[in-house]
Amino acid sequence: MTILVTGATGNVGRQVVEQLIKRGADIRAFVRDPAKANVPAGVTAVQGDLLDVDSLRSAFSGVSTLFLLNAVVPDEFTQALTALNLAREAGIERIVYLSVIHSDLYVNVPHFAGKFGVERMIEQMDFKATILHPAYFMNNELMIKDVVTGYGVYPMPLGSKGLAMIDARDIGEIAAIELIRREKSATPLPLDRINLVGPDTLTGAKAAAIWSEVLGRAIAYGGDDTGGFEKNLRQFMPSWMAFDMRVMSERFLTEGMIPEAGDVERLTTLLGRPLRSYRDFVSEIAAAA
Repeated sequence: MTILVTGATGNVGRQVVEQLIKRGADIRAFVRDPAKANVPAGVTAVQGDLLDVDSLRSAFSGVSTLFLLNAVVPDEFTQALTALNLAREAGIERIVYLSVIHSDLYVNVPHFAGKFGVERMIEQMDFKATILHPAYFMNNELMIKDVVTGYGVYPMPLGSKGLAMIDARDIGEIAAIELIRREKSATPLPLDRINLVGPDTLTGAKAAAIWSEVLGRAIAYGGDDTGGFEKNLRQFMPSWMAFDMRVMSERFLTEGMIPEAGDVERLTTLLGRPLRSYRDFVSEIAAAA
């Protein structure tokens, strides 16, 4: 019985692999280049690409459970549907799919809309899956750390609704728990959805205040300028992706990323410990060189 992890070297996939190792799973890591993947000992790296049908067929052979994660790329939707079709062909019924929270609300955001479509396919094809709905990753704050510490401004336009940010380490552990639960079940378990949220719902002003407390000096909130946010992102990412992120940030302002009643309690029970807090995450990265 083998679990295949796509995106195995990324922020979440790497955490999934590490948590599966702790649980004694037989793991196959789907990577672009096994020679450069640096997967942990005991993990089998298989070369492939989510648009390469032959490599997917080879990777899926002998797999019982699939962790499907698609990067934010222009053909993300096609990648996911191709992978699911080939998983069905290979007889894989047990799946954990990393979607996103509020994909039904953020309908105009390209990478949210793609994931919403993938969820519909999972339903219509009657896959036995857990669909994970993570909120915004705390780990994205690593990209803005230098701006915060160097200029005294928190630049993310989070707005006043609030985002229940979650640590990627918690996402990886919850995903691994679900993969093992499905893998070990005598029969495929029914479809389930889990919102992945952090313990705090953070507004832009609150995030800036936490940075101020951690750093011991005033950090200002940069405001809700989504146009400026897109302009800054275009300095280090393609224009289509920067626009995608801008449209997402506009929905931060109108919708937020708000947990449902019982979400935090469910995750705390699942993990057997409290969720990692934003304050602890900021303290951790602020202390790092």
